[in-house]
Amino acid sequence: MTPEPTVPARRTYSYLGPAGTFTEAALAQVPEARDQTWHPVRNVGEALADVVSGRSDAAMIAIENSIDGGVSTAQDALATMPGLRIVGEYLVPVNFVLVGRPGATLEGVSLVAAHPVAYAQCLGWLSGNLPAHAHLPAASNVAAALDMLDGSSQADAAIAPPGILEHHDLQLLARSVGDNPNAVTRFVLVSRPGTPPAPTGADKTSLIAELPDDHPGALLELLEQFSTRGINLSLIESRPIGDALGRYRFVIDADGHIEDERMADALLGVRRFSPRVTFLGSYPRADRAIIRYPDRYSDEVFVEARDWLRGLLSGEPED
Repeated sequence: MTPEPTVPARRTYSYLGPAGTFTEAALAQVPEARDQTWHPVRNVGEALADVVSGRSDAAMIAIENSIDGGVSTAQDALATMPGLRIVGEYLVPVNFVLVGRPGATLEGVSLVAAHPVAYAQCLGWLSGNLPAHAHLPAASNVAAALDMLDGSSQADAAIAPPGILEHHDLQLLARSVGDNPNAVTRFVLVSRPGTPPAPTGADKTSLIAELPDDHPGALLELLEQFSTRGINLSLIESRPIGDALGRYRFVIDADGHIEDERMADALLGVRRFSPRVTFLGSYPRADRAIIRYPDRYSDEVFVEARDWLRGLLSGEPED
């Protein structure tokens, strides 16, 4: 008898829900997530806890916005929750609509529900078109709209991603209410530790490092671990450690992959310098832009230098 073919187990992906969020749009860009189980959660901490506990295989979270910079809640969670790795990044254009209950009109809006980040990105439009409105903070833009729809919120309108109109019966009050048409949010796919994705030549390495102590030039010493090896940093942000006033950790995105000789050498330097380093992962860049660097920082140069030193230690004559 021919054995029945083994059906691969479905993978589970956590994301900030409910359906229609920008996070869902980012997850839709992941080929291996298609036709798998998508698990909506209420916040970043819950999404990452799902991964750590094994309830989910991976989680999609927002990590950076082109208008507001790094997402502090995500950065702090990655710094303090062990057992996580970034395996990919995805970019989602940020465009907002203003929605209300069926039959609502723009003239009847006085209280607008929105996530504080989204509200800040729409404040110019709101001030110009609804100058007397008040803001009702919400944990999620989609959740704010649904709370308004089912009557559990007193808001007259909500700021939401356009995709919400595909899932729920809401009145469209205005399109493109964001103040910056070029706004983009960067999302990362986070899983449990494993072998990093293979280098592509268009990669990014993320880490979090603390300074050994507070002295003049301490941050410069940290950054020199990258600059002296020809590595460009695309992001560096400080976040308070929380154990004392004035103590900070630094979130760093560096161009390149841990398998690159120059990146590996830089990470070793950071490890020697910093009392605490959290390696978040090496993964393909969302824009797939190939990293260019001077020939003096090529892998071959680092390999040749190590071979040269090894020869000196073994007593080999120099050429």
